[in-house]
Amino acid sequence: MPHLPLNIDVRGMTVLVVGGGSVATRKIVPLLNAGAVVKVVSPETTEEISRLAAVGAVSVKIGCYETSDLQDVFLAVAATNDQETNRRIAREARQRGLLVAMAFEPESGNCTFPALLRRGNLEVSVSTNGACPGFAAVVRDVIATVIGEDYGSILETLAAEREKLLTDGSHSTYNNKILRSRAGELINQLTERKDSVS
Repeated sequence: MPHLPLNIDVRGMTVLVVGGGSVATRKIVPLLNAGAVVKVVSPETTEEISRLAAVGAVSVKIGCYETSDLQDVFLAVAATNDQETNRRIAREARQRGLLVAMAFEPESGNCTFPALLRRGNLEVSVSTNGACPGFAAVVRDVIATVIGEDYGSILETLAAEREKLLTDGSHSTYNNKILRSRAGELINQLTERKDSVS
């Protein structure tokens, strides 16, 4: 079933990650990069999670998941190696109207983590709606061969030009046309430079 692609500002919002293994660790990194407050619940954790806890980047409760762990949580990530526990987390989170991502059984949750390519403020996400996350990562890597770091620089230029247009009070439809045209022009210039080098 198709999902709604949506970027959410999670700065300062609490995210519960249940599980302390390598999969949980991979989920924690983008959450921290996005500014979320991450709580981890697990009987044991990887060295990386322990290191993050030692520097105060995450809080860790050593133990098993309890319903009360969902208190004041915006998003729950079920990443344990026990499917029954993961399903319980999904069920209880949904009952509370929370977002829940399932690491091993995505269809039981109500959101998924896409494979993400970041070039400065430009983000390209690839999702298979949980059908095959590994394939999403491969497609993301293919896109990365086309969209290099220069695209982040182009975005910075366009953002500055957009800001100037907004201060001039130009109409938004007019602004969109100008910026789309300018974006095409800058990308074409980039492509031409690459072609001349190769």
